[in-house]
Amino acid sequence: MIKNKRLSAMNKPKDELVYVDKKGQRVELYSPTEMPEAGGFLWNKYMMVQFNCRGYAVGQFMQPEPSKYAYAPNLEAKTFMQPEHAYYANHPGRFFYIKDDDTGEVFSAPFEPTKTSLDYFCFSAGQNDIKWRIEALNIEVTIMVTLSDSDAIEMWELNVTNLDNKVRNISIYPYFTIGYMSWMNQSADFFPELNAIIATCISPYQKVEEYFARHNLKEKTFFIADTVPTSWCCNQKVFEGNSDVSFPDGIKAYALKQINSLYEVPAAVMQYQQCFQPEQRMNYRFLFGPASNDQQVSEIKNRYFGKTLCFDQEKNNYQHYVMQSSGPIKIDTGDNILDQFVNHWLPRQVFYLGDVNRLTTDPQTRNYLQDNLGMSYIAPNTARQAFITALSQQYQTGEMPDGILIHPDASLKYINQVPHTDHCLWLPICIQAYLNETNDLALLDQLVGFADNPNKQTVKQHIELALDWLIGARDERGLSYIAQGDWCDPMNMVGYKGRGVSTWLTLASAYAINTWIDICNDYQIEINSKYRAFAIQLNQAVNTHCWGGEWYSRGITDDNVSFGVADDKEGRIFLNPQSWAILSGAASTEQKGKLLAQIKQQLDTPFGTMMLAPSYTKMREDVGRVTQKFSGTAENGSIYNHAAIFYAYSLFKIGEGDKAFEVMRKMLPDDDFIQRGQLPTFIPNYYRGAYYQHPRTAGRSSQLFNTGTVSWFYRCVIECIAGLVGHKGDLLIKPQLPTHWPKLSVNRKFNGSIFEVEITKSKQVSQQTIQVNGSYITSNRITNIVAGKNYLVKVLIPAQSELIIIMGVSGCGKSTIAKQVSQQYNYKYIEADDFHSKDSIEMMAKGIPLTDVQRGPWIDKICACLQKEFMKDNGCVLAYSGLRAEHREKFRQLGFVTRFVFLDVDEKQISKRLKARNSHFFKADLLASQFVALQRPKGELDVYQIDANQPQASVLGQIVTHLKKGDA
Repeated sequence: MIKNKRLSAMNKPKDELVYVDKKGQRVELYSPTEMPEAGGFLWNKYMMVQFNCRGYAVGQFMQPEPSKYAYAPNLEAKTFMQPEHAYYANHPGRFFYIKDDDTGEVFSAPFEPTKTSLDYFCFSAGQNDIKWRIEALNIEVTIMVTLSDSDAIEMWELNVTNLDNKVRNISIYPYFTIGYMSWMNQSADFFPELNAIIATCISPYQKVEEYFARHNLKEKTFFIADTVPTSWCCNQKVFEGNSDVSFPDGIKAYALKQINSLYEVPAAVMQYQQCFQPEQRMNYRFLFGPASNDQQVSEIKNRYFGKTLCFDQEKNNYQHYVMQSSGPIKIDTGDNILDQFVNHWLPRQVFYLGDVNRLTTDPQTRNYLQDNLGMSYIAPNTARQAFITALSQQYQTGEMPDGILIHPDASLKYINQVPHTDHCLWLPICIQAYLNETNDLALLDQLVGFADNPNKQTVKQHIELALDWLIGARDERGLSYIAQGDWCDPMNMVGYKGRGVSTWLTLASAYAINTWIDICNDYQIEINSKYRAFAIQLNQAVNTHCWGGEWYSRGITDDNVSFGVADDKEGRIFLNPQSWAILSGAASTEQKGKLLAQIKQQLDTPFGTMMLAPSYTKMREDVGRVTQKFSGTAENGSIYNHAAIFYAYSLFKIGEGDKAFEVMRKMLPDDDFIQRGQLPTFIPNYYRGAYYQHPRTAGRSSQLFNTGTVSWFYRCVIECIAGLVGHKGDLLIKPQLPTHWPKLSVNRKFNGSIFEVEITKSKQVSQQTIQVNGSYITSNRITNIVAGKNYLVKVLIPAQSELIIIMGVSGCGKSTIAKQVSQQYNYKYIEADDFHSKDSIEMMAKGIPLTDVQRGPWIDKICACLQKEFMKDNGCVLAYSGLRAEHREKFRQLGFVTRFVFLDVDEKQISKRLKARNSHFFKADLLASQFVALQRPKGELDVYQIDANQPQASVLGQIVTHLKKGDA
């Protein structure tokens, strides 16, 4: 677990892998090998780069389409044979070799490519920069990279310090891989007047017209230094020689061979031979990026490293740019990882997606709209313009395009050339969030044209045309056609013949219509009564044709085969239809209970809720491409966070806040960093699923931060957990705090004002009470908000009775500790062993372990007793083994605020204790059966696990300290 102590700048925290720095808004990793893919990303309006902790980097810049300046390691499959060149170049990286010239010893920073064992390693991801600090051979190396604010340029700073008390001769080699640029034309050379290596290529093309479209591209890659190098090399093959990148011949030699690249794979390598005095520090700066010509490189060099020295100014400007991502809410829950993520990293990711549109010129319509749902909270003017831009490309039929063109030279590409059917429904859903936050009713009266007609209609009319299109795109059963995909892109063969339908899309259409009805009712806007009737029809159609008895199907294929049903061996249950059946109102109370139980049984994992299960293992031709993806990856049964956040949002809507929060919290790594392989600085599009098929890789992060998850996550935090919802210019207060939170502190910016909100659970109230600046208000609505005013808001919500369960195998000390905890809290003590039947006691006395079937009645008796105590409003402490996860879940459903303490004890230690205990019916011979039956509480957020091999007084003290932290 992460500990929240402040770090010394020079010391690694003891026994910690990851540290979340609250003050510095940074996340730090102290091993290059435990989480080798962990990293961070930086972006500006022109480029994006993702760095991993070991020194690899993948980046691209816009011109206007995404292009590379450090090239991929493989050639495009569509090119012809190229025997003169290798098919694989080195993976793009940013490396620094350090060599002791006196001893010949070498290491590399950050870690690759020598992979030498280091004395110290720290990777530090910040909001607007990424840093490393390493030590080896008594040399300290610190590295920082940030971006220019106004150019597609990586800005690097390298500091090398001799920690020794003697003079040392050290060579420093920055090595930035450029990679295989082009089979048509590639070269590189060193330009001494610029301190720069410039690599040049010509992007391959065939058609004459492509020349005129491409001849102004930035096809040069530059590496500029502020310090004149001792030597240099521009040729990857010469640099590596007969060795490889882990210890190239160029490093082994006294000096680099000053050789250019002539239709050979370029590289950017420089050498600095330096004599370091004791404790001397030397500094170097570098620029890396694309350019159109040599003159442009010269201008960049003079601007950043010349008399104006704008290097530092660009750093500051970039910091200010990223600071624009500061969101409207700051929370304090006591959960440091969650707090720092919500307060800093989440709005940063939302802002990245919305401000640069994922660095594409034709974002998918669904992505564009949902990303701007998130921007409604951070930069509402940007969101407003995005909605208008999207609607201006709608067709008069009401249909929305598959992609939105946001650059004059853009065209629809890749997935946006495949017909999908869900784009229309996102309009009212996303605009509702914008209206809640801004009360900008004028948006609905804004006149906007069409892609195929310049005549303008209001935004309201555009939305209703979109809904009319959805209503019309249905079959005779009233189910929505899927074409070659709905929200799930690779479900491309369900309806390509024109007959397949989507359960999810039908439900989502009903929800979109109901959302529009709510907007119109809120603002007293006239709306045709047909919409309510159509929403009812859509829900009825799904219940008639898509309810399977326990859950909803995913759809019906062109050949009239239902899929996502109980008879399917693979893809038996999909998450989205269940979530949206809750949102649309299609699911009755009984149906909700059944489908929630099936989600828990089939889709829930310690790492989150899977998108479908079991994952497909082979092509199913009536479903499509999704079934060909590897099991547990992407849409094929991963923990696809975008689908999971829809599920969380639906749970909040029916008051299942604890379940919703559990789904959300699992999107952030915590005590499972190594398995996830990711730092808590962004939510990835997915974690590996197929939990029951491939448990070894389950939970592994995709590392991809382009995901619509984050806008919905932000919405859930603001509108559901904190419950601070804008509505017609007022602020509604309706929080849904998880049961294990005693309170929540929130700073909320809204309507030009600041609200300091303290939400506290209290047994002194039976219903929510609110004070605003010292005065009670009679509703949950703060009205007449004055811009620029500060509001102090105190909210009391009823506290439920508490149940503390001290659990562990027999002999762990749970009864003794539970009695002491009950005395501390003045709660009723309950001993689970008292509820065993006479037959069960006799069996255990004979050394015969109980089965799950025999445990069932025992659990029921305990629950019945606890239920009576709950009705009396009594707090309780239960001493109970807690072996089975399903039994622990039963206790959670009793209505208490439930907290568990798991006493984790070594089996040998327990065996000694049991042999010394003669007064209890449970014998030492049964111990092995308990450890076999024990399902460890991995991923259960309300379970506090403690090493109970320690002295009992110490264990009790730690438990009481932990429990007190959660007290109101």
